[in-house]
Order: sequence, then structure tokens, then C-alpha cells
Amino acid sequence: MADQPVMLITGASSGIGAETARAAAKEGYRLVLAARSEDKLKGLQEELGGEDTVLTVQCDVQNGDDQKNMVDQALKTFGRIDAVFANAGRGGEPGGFSGADPEVWKDMILTNIYGVGLTLQHCMPALRESKGHLLLTGSAAGRATIPGSMYSATKWAVSAIGYGVREELRGSGIRVTLIEPGMVDTPFFDERPGHALKPEDIANAVMYAVAQPAHVDVNEILVRPTPKVE
Repeated sequence: MADQPVMLITGASSGIGAETARAAAKEGYRLVLAARSEDKLKGLQEELGGEDTVLTVQCDVQNGDDQKNMVDQALKTFGRIDAVFANAGRGGEPGGFSGADPEVWKDMILTNIYGVGLTLQHCMPALRESKGHLLLTGSAAGRATIPGSMYSATKWAVSAIGYGVREELRGSGIRVTLIEPGMVDTPFFDERPGHALKPEDIANAVMYAVAQPAHVDVNEILVRPTPKVE
């Protein structure tokens, strides 16, 4: 079992994170699942094999101490980290730059940008050791101009982080992949979107990237729903 690779996933309690955990477990990964509410992870832990192969950790990605503890617990339990999926994020609300609640902006920026940076920083030594794989959840919204969208701005920032960390790590053996979904039907939205991808579609993209041989670095995967047939 010590030879089984380990994948760490933030924002793992539902949606894309949970489906990626299921997909990775099927491929033989041991898992470190992190979310703000550890209670929500327990059912997933039991589903995917229990404490022997799945570690759950309470982690608010805005908190550096939580992130350090997440990595410390992962290394104490499994001794290695081979892939990190920095997936935790949150959306915005209507109102645009003229009327949205600035406190919502603040929490979104701290989660979507600062939190990703902390995950990278704390996981980097373990990934250097394993010559592992770093994956970040960006968005199709980080590849388009969306009027009045601070959320889009945060995902442009994630794209920039992905490009920047790839160059920082050039020659280290660590691969970096931006996963950029379009609309996905997840609890991320208060109202269920009518025409959207499924979380498992994005999990499949993650697993495609990590399944490539070491000499193949999948830089970006941009996934959108197929347009409706008219």
C-alpha cells in the first residue's frame, strides 16, 4: 500500500472535489480530502475505503495554519503527496461592480486566490520530493470578459497563478495543469443550472491529466458544455 500514490484535494466535500476523489480512488490513489467542514467528508471517507486509504482534514484554505496542518497530517499518515488538486473556491453574487456586497468579494478573493497560493506554498516541498503533479481549478470564466464579474477576475488570477508557478517549477519535474470548467451542475450554485456539465466530467479531465506519462505535461484543459442542438 505504501507504493500507492497519494492525491490531496481541497474543496473535497461535494461537487467536483468529491467526484474527483471517487475517480482517483478507482485508479488506486490514497486520498487526503480537505474541506471547511470535516463532518461532510466522513461519508465520502467511508464510501471510498475508510481510514486506511482516505484521510479527512478540516481546512479553511484562507488559514495558513489549517493548510500547514493539512500537509503535516497527509505526510504523517501516508508519507508522501503525489498530486495536489487545489480545487476549493466560491462564487459571487449579482450586482456587478456597482452593487455587489464587498464582503462577498473579500471572501471570494481570499478563497479563490489567496487560498490557492497558500495551498501551493504548503504543498510544494512534498511535490518537489515526489516530482508530483499540481492541478488548479480555474474556470472558463477566467478565459472570457464577463461584465461586472469579480468571480471572473479571481479565475483570471488563478490562470495567472498556474502560468507563474509552472515557470517557477520549470526543471523540477513537477507538472502543472489548469482545469478550466464551464458551467457545472454542483452545489456551487443556489439554483441548478439548466444546461451544464456534470462534476464527473471535470473529474475525468483531472484523471486524464494525471494519467499521462511523466514526459507529458498537460498545461490546460478547458471544458465547456456542448451547445444545445437547435
